[in-house]
Parts: sequence; structure tokens; C-alpha cells
Amino acid sequence: MMSPTHVAAGLALATPVAVVSPELGTAAAVGGVVGGVVPDLDLFAGHHRKTLHFPVYAWLPAVAAAALAALRPSPATVGLAVAAVAAAVHSASDVLGAGEELRPWERTNPNAVYCHACGRWLRARYLIRYDGAPEDLLATAVLAAPALVVFDGPVRLLAAGTVAVGAVYAAFRKRLPRYFEPIVE
Repeated sequence: MMSPTHVAAGLALATPVAVVSPELGTAAAVGGVVGGVVPDLDLFAGHHRKTLHFPVYAWLPAVAAAALAALRPSPATVGLAVAAVAAAVHSASDVLGAGEELRPWERTNPNAVYCHACGRWLRARYLIRYDGAPEDLLATAVLAAPALVVFDGPVRLLAAGTVAVGAVYAAFRKRLPRYFEPIVE
């Protein structure tokens, strides 16, 4: 899945917090965005979908952080909890997409995300055929919709911007490999 989809998922996780405790909504939204993005930083540091993706182990700190936020709700604990849950959701949901490759629509690499607990790569499920596919953009829009309704100000603008960035990426996705092949090789 593309990064805007993971950001939208983080915002979707923050939305119920904003409904129940509006004073914690912004902290939850920031946490959701951070948690949605952080696993993909392994694109630049290590092996993508292996170094910072933990589809099983990420749930341990997520549950602990959520428990802490439930017991001691504050902007810091809620932001941390939503970030941890968003990172866990990101890591686990990448298995629903394509394998790790420049042209995932060709399906030459079935490795979706590395499971450290299993000691192996989990196979791509292709529910979302590739990052930037039309169904990926649809997922981004659907996941961002609650934040567009519940939040206002900067968080609403961020949700709208996330969908817009996803739309631009989806429009050009199949043209991008030719620009990145020289870098990857």
C-alpha cells in the first residue's frame, strides 16, 4: 500500500479518540500520522518491509501503549498509543498488498512483509494489487473520510491533502519505475 493509505489509516484510528475526547484529538491524529509513516522509513535505512516492519511484534508495544493511555489519558500517552497501533496496523496490513518490487503489477516477487516472529517473508495477498492501484486510492479515501468529517482545521486539511497526494501518486505510479531503476540498480 502507498504511504497516503497508511497515513489515512492512522487518521482513522485517531478519529474515535477525537469523538470521545476532543481535547485529545490532535494528539491522536499526530500519533496516527507518525505511526502510519514510521515503518516505511526502512526504505532509507535497511531493507524495506523488514527493518521497521513488525507484523507480529509491533502489537506488543501497541497493546501496552493503549493500556497506558486508557489508564492515564493525556496528549502524550494517547499520541503514543495511536502511533504504536498505527505502526502495528501498517506492518500487518502490508501483507494485503503486492510484493516488494518496482513493478509490483508484474508479480515477480511474492514477498510482502518480513515476519520476524516466523523467521520468514509473508506472501503478498494482492487484495490491493500494487501501491497506487485504484483500489489503494479508494482505501485512502475511505480511511480519510472519518477524519474529514470529525476534525477541522489542520487535521482536516491533512486528511484532504493525504487523499490528494494519493491521487497524484496513483495517477503516475506506473510511470515511476523508469526513474528509479537507475537508483536501485
